[in-house]
Amino acid sequence: MATEKITMPQLGESVTEGTISKWLVQPGDTVKKYDPLAEVMTDKVNAEVPSSFSGTIKELVAGEGDTLSVGELICYIETEGKGEESAPATSSSKEEKTAETVSTRTASSSTSASKPAANVDRAARGRFSPAVVRMASEHGIDLDQVEGSGQSGRITRKDLQRIIDSGEIPTKGNKPAAEDISEAPASVSTQNTAQQQQSAPALKSVSIDTMPGDIEIPVSGIRKAIAQNMVRSKHEAPHAWTMVEVDVTNLVEYRNSVKGDFKTKEGYNLTFLPFFIKAVVESLKEFPQINSMWAGDKIIQKKDINISIAVATDDALYVPVIKHADEKSIKGIARDVKELADKVRTNKLAGDDMKGGTFTVNNTGSFGSVMSTPIINYPQAAILSVESIVKRPVVMNNGMIAVRDMVNLCLSLDHRVLDGLVCGRFLASVKARLEGMTKENTSIY
Repeated sequence: MATEKITMPQLGESVTEGTISKWLVQPGDTVKKYDPLAEVMTDKVNAEVPSSFSGTIKELVAGEGDTLSVGELICYIETEGKGEESAPATSSSKEEKTAETVSTRTASSSTSASKPAANVDRAARGRFSPAVVRMASEHGIDLDQVEGSGQSGRITRKDLQRIIDSGEIPTKGNKPAAEDISEAPASVSTQNTAQQQQSAPALKSVSIDTMPGDIEIPVSGIRKAIAQNMVRSKHEAPHAWTMVEVDVTNLVEYRNSVKGDFKTKEGYNLTFLPFFIKAVVESLKEFPQINSMWAGDKIIQKKDINISIAVATDDALYVPVIKHADEKSIKGIARDVKELADKVRTNKLAGDDMKGGTFTVNNTGSFGSVMSTPIINYPQAAILSVESIVKRPVVMNNGMIAVRDMVNLCLSLDHRVLDGLVCGRFLASVKARLEGMTKENTSIY
């Protein structure tokens, strides 16, 4: 018999870690090569980790909810036949090389961050994972003073997060953690990063009295990811909110007149959402300031227009991205909306489907909502909610009262990046485009 290691795989480009959301096997189970072992979540996307061997599960090293770096051990499998005794040494060698690479990069980027550099030297000897090294370096944590809760006393990211949440950072000489950060990430200034790390609220356990009949529901990895991003957005971005009312009677008549032929020709429904996204995209081209992100000491105005859309399941909310939406027709946008929604509901959404969003359109109207104040999809600068289209009596320009199809568009904005003037003009542009959509001047293809 031989014992083989299964490690956290690379689940996408630039993905550095994954969270075990659910084990699909238990010790003693027999598996074949390529059988799924566990569900792993990265960036709110679930993927299955396949077995690299046929054999029997010997030990599950990582638990459900644990976050591990790519290459870290998750379980052992016993296989038939002669084992390759050199495999563990090879794996260890690779881990050491990875840690040495991290050490080299950290040391070269900073001459004053002596404490993180010392920690990285220890990592080069294979004591810490690259994720732990990076986290310790960013927060100025002296790993010599940290007790690990992992296997054989190994320090994990959870150990460091608990320390960060407590606000008591163990540093050599008790110097402020901000002094340990000699070089901030490229997108954020050093001062801003230090302030955010010290002041950002963490998701902590809360003691709540329970009564007979109360149900305790464990928080899933996806729910935690959503919660953390929402807390970060509300904590860091000063939200402002504005709304406009749009008369979409002409659009409703146009869409209703072509939806039957579209379904027959294309094989899927033509909803209102692609029309709204098209109007938003054209207005973003007119007002590119809206398509921006806050980066501490500067504002990044994005060239590409990638529209994030909110897709809900029974227990989670996903935000896949329509890439280069400004280059697509209404039909092209409709196809992407359908394909992304299908991926979410069939659990086939990939990491790349979630990346690169620059502005979010949220279709709250599908639930019958008529007004909402959405939370910005961090680090974007704004999010637009399209509310329900309802028939209302409206006073027309000639003084007559008519029943019209009306919809509210609600915009939440990051007031560090955007002000009321440009956002008001942006919404006015979206309104004008939607009210002008007719069969004569708007092509679906």
